Amino acid sequence: MSVQAVTGTSDVTAAILPRRGGFAGSLSDLLWRRPGLLLFVMLAPPLLWLGVVYIGSLIALLAQSFFSIDEFSGLISRELTLKTYGDLLQPANLDIIIRTVTMAAMVTLASAVVAFPIAYYAARYARGKWKALFYLGVMLPLWSSYLVKVYAWKLILAKEGILTWLFAKLHLSWLLDSWLSLPVVGGNSLSVSFTGTFIVFVYVWLPFMILPIQAALERVPGNLVEASSDLGASPGQTFRNVLFPLALPGIVAGSIFTFSLTLGDYIIPQIIGTSRLFIGQAVYAQQGTAGNIPLAAAFTVVPIVIMGFYLWGAKRMGAFDAL
Repeated sequence: MSVQAVTGTSDVTAAILPRRGGFAGSLSDLLWRRPGLLLFVMLAPPLLWLGVVYIGSLIALLAQSFFSIDEFSGLISRELTLKTYGDLLQPANLDIIIRTVTMAAMVTLASAVVAFPIAYYAARYARGKWKALFYLGVMLPLWSSYLVKVYAWKLILAKEGILTWLFAKLHLSWLLDSWLSLPVVGGNSLSVSFTGTFIVFVYVWLPFMILPIQAALERVPGNLVEASSDLGASPGQTFRNVLFPLALPGIVAGSIFTFSLTLGDYIIPQIIGTSRLFIGQAVYAQQGTAGNIPLAAAFTVVPIVIMGFYLWGAKRMGAFDAL
């Protein structure tokens, strides 16, 4: 047997392509010799887009918030001032901020309570096709139109809707009417109430809470739960001392989505809710109807600052590891 047959030299030679000439060949050689340059070339377009369009727009927005409106002419005075932030701290505007943050916190808490048992079942008991059905059931609402879901809920919660009909059939109309008569959470119907807005927020953002919690519970070793039971712990003690601390990063990770999405949402409060504004509606009203762009910019800074502190706290709790 020849040496060429043993070593396969002819096959290796055939596999080596001839060197490309011209500018394309020189550029290819340069990028091959300098992988750092190749990485820079690939990352430069998205980084430029992020830096110019996203970061640049945020900086421009922040700059606008330090301008003010001339009360006589109604024009924007481009002199640096804190007057707009003083207007932001007026009682009416503070009421909008407090209402939005309260709604975001309530939606986050309710989503965590509803999502935990669903995620626990999927992590511990669902196998095979049942786990596939779980993922399909959680993800399917995200594939439908956002506006279609909101308007569907408006019909469900309306005075002539199926929910009111169901309360009437169960002879519980008095309970619904009593709840709607409450000053803050009530209204003419669920579709024009703080309660209705809350229900729709929880429904729309619930998948964003379920999936991180399920991912966190998947990482909890089953023998820890069994050991807790063997040591005489009750189910409640096992939940408080084993499951909840280990699932907490997943809960915080899900809360990043539910809290931030509720904080900045404009459509749901506009379609389902009362005349009491949320931050998104206030931004639209100030830059559209009122023409007060500096105050609209100051309103948009509020969620950015809140989420900055929120993400800092979430990172310290290890939430990003559960995303």
